[in-house]
Amino acid sequence: MPLDVAKVREDFPTLKQTVGGHPLVYLDSAATSLKPQVVIDTERKFYEEQNSAVHRGAHTLAANATELFENARATVAQFVGANANEIVWTSNTTAAINLVCYSISNATAGRGGAEAERFRLNPGDEIVVTEMEHHANLVPWQELALRTGTSLRFLPIDDFGAIRMDEAATIIGPRTKVLAFTHVSNVLGTINPVAELTRLAHNVGALVVLDAAQSAPQFSLNLHDLGVDFAAFSGHKMLGPLGIGVLYGKSALLNALPPFLTGGSMITEVTMTRSEYLPAPARFEAGTPQISQAIALAAASEYLTKLGMDAVHEHEAELGQLLASGVAEIRGVQLLGPRPGEPRAGLAAFTVEGVHPHDVAQFLDNVGIAVRSGHHCAQPLHRRLSIAASTRASVSVYTTADEIDTFLDAMTGVRKYFKL
Repeated sequence: MPLDVAKVREDFPTLKQTVGGHPLVYLDSAATSLKPQVVIDTERKFYEEQNSAVHRGAHTLAANATELFENARATVAQFVGANANEIVWTSNTTAAINLVCYSISNATAGRGGAEAERFRLNPGDEIVVTEMEHHANLVPWQELALRTGTSLRFLPIDDFGAIRMDEAATIIGPRTKVLAFTHVSNVLGTINPVAELTRLAHNVGALVVLDAAQSAPQFSLNLHDLGVDFAAFSGHKMLGPLGIGVLYGKSALLNALPPFLTGGSMITEVTMTRSEYLPAPARFEAGTPQISQAIALAAASEYLTKLGMDAVHEHEAELGQLLASGVAEIRGVQLLGPRPGEPRAGLAAFTVEGVHPHDVAQFLDNVGIAVRSGHHCAQPLHRRLSIAASTRASVSVYTTADEIDTFLDAMTGVRKYFKL
């Protein structure tokens, strides 16, 4: 069944406000999504009724909190086609990718014993990323390469934001130890061929790390079927709360990785000179975890599941095409990424001739339309496209076709407003 967007919008209290006397048109969901009332209520209810630390108390509140917390892990695991013991709570996508990088660094330094040897990096080894990566999936790998003496290479893209797969087949080779790439570009809306890239990496024995920050809110994910070794995504982009992220990892790999953060709650035995660590996922969750956020993220996952992820994907893909085709038709505006009609996620970035992206965003904000401007934490990608920054409109389950029309109507007046 298609989404009943009018009914969905009733669940989002933020949409009831006006901005400068105009109804709010929120087209910044790729940065952070709005939250349905059930997510807001779920997190508040935890603090009102179950507030307690988990895994460390025998009283009723602690037992209830622990049950909710671990049930949330199982719910989110099911949402992305994984097992509960393959889900590690982090603070966001960036933290999840850093966890993998620093754990590999620890393995390279000799931590983790014989099981961790599979992660060891040596001079001459290569880490491969793509030219379209968010800084969260680039800078941590740059740092890992510097710490381990490995080389960092990248897969180039064409002028429309597609990975050049002919070159990928030659770059991913015997020296490749890690391939890290985004499922969906947060700037271009490009949907990358996960299965094909994963096959190329696994054929040479490399690990695959997937940035699913933009795909988890829009696609029906099954990480087991995708075959990736690790994946990362954030709660706040998929209708969940801020401050919660997820690292997925194949169970055997997580248990072989040495931990990154250490301290309480992730150990089995501690003496004054040594410590033993719990199996995954607990070994990666030192200290008091994101309890209320995890429980609220489970509520967001259940909300999306009830809507139907196939319907969510269809709705957002359709709006993405409306954005792309509409933007491409406006004089003096250049669409970035796939051409209209080609597959793309529910976003569109663009430049306006003669107008800075920040000025475009401010102009739109004056009529109640919220968009994002800047380099979107993807400076190398913008440099590849020979631009410094862009403006981006992005959608979610609560976005309507009428709102896209409102946005496009406003866009036709940008250059005129700036007397161009």
